[in-house]
Amino acid sequence: MKYHQIDKQLFIKNRKNFMEKMKPNSIAVFNSNDIYPISADSTMPFQQHRDIFYLSGVDQEESVLLLFPDSPKEKHREILFLKETNAHIAVWEGEKLTKNAAFETSGIKTVYWLKDMEKTLFEIMTQCDTVYINTNEHYRAAVETETREDRFTKWLKDKYPAHSVAKSNPILQRLRSVKDPIELKLMQKACNITEKSFRRVLNFVKPDVWEYNIEAEFMHEFLNNRSKGFAYTPIIGSGYNANVLHYIENNQQCKAGELILIDAGAEYANYASDMTRTIPVSGRFSKRQKEVYNAVNRVKNDATKLLVPGTDWAEYHIEVGKLMTSELLGLGLLDKADVQNEDKDWPAYKKYFMHGTSHHIGLDTHDYGILTEPMQANNVFTVEPGIYIPAEGFGIRLEDDVVIQESGAPFNLMRNIPIEADEIEEIMNS
Repeated sequence: MKYHQIDKQLFIKNRKNFMEKMKPNSIAVFNSNDIYPISADSTMPFQQHRDIFYLSGVDQEESVLLLFPDSPKEKHREILFLKETNAHIAVWEGEKLTKNAAFETSGIKTVYWLKDMEKTLFEIMTQCDTVYINTNEHYRAAVETETREDRFTKWLKDKYPAHSVAKSNPILQRLRSVKDPIELKLMQKACNITEKSFRRVLNFVKPDVWEYNIEAEFMHEFLNNRSKGFAYTPIIGSGYNANVLHYIENNQQCKAGELILIDAGAEYANYASDMTRTIPVSGRFSKRQKEVYNAVNRVKNDATKLLVPGTDWAEYHIEVGKLMTSELLGLGLLDKADVQNEDKDWPAYKKYFMHGTSHHIGLDTHDYGILTEPMQANNVFTVEPGIYIPAEGFGIRLEDDVVIQESGAPFNLMRNIPIEADEIEEIMNS
C-alpha cells in the first residue's frame, strides 16, 4: 500500500459498533477478495473487499476476519486469519503482514495463520448458534463472478447445515453510511489529491490534446500523492462525447471551441473521491456554453442546500427536478407547454438531465446507504446535476462531494477545487 497507516482506533470502533448489532451467541465472518486472473500468469491488481477493510484495516489477499463477541474464550472474540508470511514470500512478493503488524494495523490481538482456520472454526461452531454471512446487497450490484466470499458461504452452509444464518449486509449498510471523523479525513485527503490533479490539468489542456493525455495527467498526480489511482474508471469526454453518460474510451482529440467533461477522482487508502468539472478546450467558454454552465452550477449549489438531516431521498430528487426545470425554461430548452404536458413518471427536464443528482460515497464510489430512510449527519453525498444537449454538441456536469452536518449547510470536501466559470478561465489563461 502507498497510503500512510490509518489509526487502528477506527477499526476497533467499527468492530465494536458491528458486534453490538449481532444476535446473541453468533459469529460473523468476512473474507478478502480474490486476486482475479487475466490470462496466462497475469492477474488484475488486488483490490481489498471493502467490508473486511472497514472492520480490520487489513489490505491483503487471503485474509479472514471472524467476530464472536459472546465467545467463552476471550481471545476468540476477534480473530484474524492471515496468509503465513515467510522468507520465500518476502523475496518474491514482498513481506506480508506479520502477526504483530496485523495487530498494529487492526487492533486485533489474536492472529492465526490461514492453515489453522478450519480447525479453529470447528471449535467455534460448536459454541455458537448463528453465523452472519456477508452478501453484496447494494442496490446497484450486478455481480456474475463467484467471489471468495461466495465460495466460503457455500462451504460453510454445507459443512454446518444446522446453524442459523443471518446477513451482515443490513448492519453494514447502516454503519458504513455514517462516516467517522477519521474516515472524513481520509476522504478529504482523496479530494485534496483530486484538487492537485485538476489544477494540473487546467494548466495542461489546449486545443488538439487527446482525452487520454488528460487522463495521464491525473494519474501522474495521483501516484505522486500516495494514491494508487482512480477511484473509478474516469470519463474524459470532449465535445459530443460528454453526452454519453458512461463514456470511458477517452481516445478522441479535443478540438478548439469544444468543452471537455471530466469525471475523475482519486482514491486514497481505499476511500473514494468523485469529482466532475467541465472545461473549455480553448480556455474560454462561449456565451452559450457559459449560460448553460452557470445554470448547472446554480442547480448544484441549490441542491446542496437541501442535503440536511431528515431530508427524504425521493423528495430531494423531486425538488432538484423543479430547480432544473426552472433553469431549462430560462435557457429556452423547455417551454411551458413541455412542462404542462409532461409525463409525471418521466418529467420534461429528464430530456436534458436524465440521471440522479446524488449518491452515497465512501469506501465505494457508490457507497452503502439506506435510501428509504431520512438522511442523517455524517452521510457523505455527491451532488452532480448536468445538462446534456446533443443538438448543440456539448454536455455539462458539475459534481462535488459533501458531508451532511448536524445543523447548517453541508460541508463541501471539494470546496477548494475550482468550479466557477470565471475562475476556470482565469487559471487556464494565467
